[in-house]
Amino acid sequence: MRNIRLFFIFLFASLILTPATSAQSVEGKWYGKLKIQNTELRVVFDIKRSDSLYIGTMDSPDQGATGIPMESVTFSNSILKIKHSSIMMEYNGVYMGDKIIGTFRQAGQTIQLNLSKRVPEGAARPQEPQEPFPYISEELFIPNKRDSIVLSGTLSLPLKGIVHNAVILISGSGPQNRNEEIMGHKPFLVLSDFLTRNGIAVLRYDDRGVGASGGKFATANTMDFAEDVRWVYKFLRDREDIGKIGIIGHSEGGIIAPIVASEYDDISFIILMAAPGMKGRDIIISQQAAIAQASGSSQEDIEAYQSLNNKIFDLIEAHKDDMTSLRKIISETLVKESNGEIPQSAINQQLASLLTPWMIFYLNYDPLDALKKVKCPVLAINGNKDLQVISKTNLDIIYMALTGEKRPNNAVVTHSNNNVTTIEYESLNHLFQTAPTGHPKEYSTIEETMNPSVLKSILEWINEIITR
Repeated sequence: MRNIRLFFIFLFASLILTPATSAQSVEGKWYGKLKIQNTELRVVFDIKRSDSLYIGTMDSPDQGATGIPMESVTFSNSILKIKHSSIMMEYNGVYMGDKIIGTFRQAGQTIQLNLSKRVPEGAARPQEPQEPFPYISEELFIPNKRDSIVLSGTLSLPLKGIVHNAVILISGSGPQNRNEEIMGHKPFLVLSDFLTRNGIAVLRYDDRGVGASGGKFATANTMDFAEDVRWVYKFLRDREDIGKIGIIGHSEGGIIAPIVASEYDDISFIILMAAPGMKGRDIIISQQAAIAQASGSSQEDIEAYQSLNNKIFDLIEAHKDDMTSLRKIISETLVKESNGEIPQSAINQQLASLLTPWMIFYLNYDPLDALKKVKCPVLAINGNKDLQVISKTNLDIIYMALTGEKRPNNAVVTHSNNNVTTIEYESLNHLFQTAPTGHPKEYSTIEETMNPSVLKSILEWINEIITR
């Protein structure tokens, strides 16, 4: 799923940071924490001077967003101003030697944000593996020859054995690095470490335009990301030290895995972790309703919001080939529906996130088309507190697409003839953490990165499949 737009929505874009220096030592890295409702998000501004000008970038470590270049950085008479108009963000602070006292503004909201040179501690992440690791890690550079880009990744290999069975990890929506970092967690690092320690090689990579991978994330859609997976798969298949290969996709990665698996007869299996089984627009509508309800919104407000979103999605489908007209029509619709109460700046922000190549494709792509073509074994898993991809409805749809039969109402269901297994985990959210409610605001406050029972189930299922 598109990563949940907390207040910090704009951080889900592929960008990069730079350092800084000044006569008053304003150059360098400045650290702070944004407190948004019950969530704390670490922020890093990195400022440096180039001739007479300052330049800067921003990180959000808790969301895995790094290197967001700022539009302008000015420093005069102890006043620091940092702006990025396209995301309607502005920071204003007073330099006081060892700290900067200021405010962070975006889309009309203002939050206190004080900065210092001291690196703040992140939340406890007890599952995050620490070096030295009991396996080999190879840094890889994989060419996507169709799009003339190079993807960067890590292949972890068990120490024992000559030929290893392997999996490729595909991250969820939004620009993701190879660890799928989000809210201070590194789910793919935890999963990769667990599987490699237990004898399975794992290849994980930075999305195009993220980390060390080339290309542009902002101009790509789901099919472009599927193309990247094809090249990653072919690269791994050609290695003499790799045996059977499977694909694990989380969230949007679970849309991509069936696309690729349906095209290659030698992919041994796929694992779909909270993978959407419905069109993007339907997933977004159900997601917004579930999160709004968990946030205390009234049913009347939820229905009004769903009605508006459906109107907007219909407009995008009807006018997606004429972006100029589409932008104008959506803007007019939002003004009309809100009786002129939505400011143009907020409308511009919505347009910026709605009218991207990814979103326009995602809204009307139906994952069932690829799922029905998959012939290899499939494990589909969801947490029953997932508010981004509603578990029961989603697993029912995926099971029907793969087997042609209705899914029995059990937590664990295996259809032996079609090699399809579905598991619905009690009390787990979209990231497969044990969660109080499943609301995305909890992601950063939960110490668990991925529930051990999920890791164990994945390993046991893979071992069963590859030994058949």
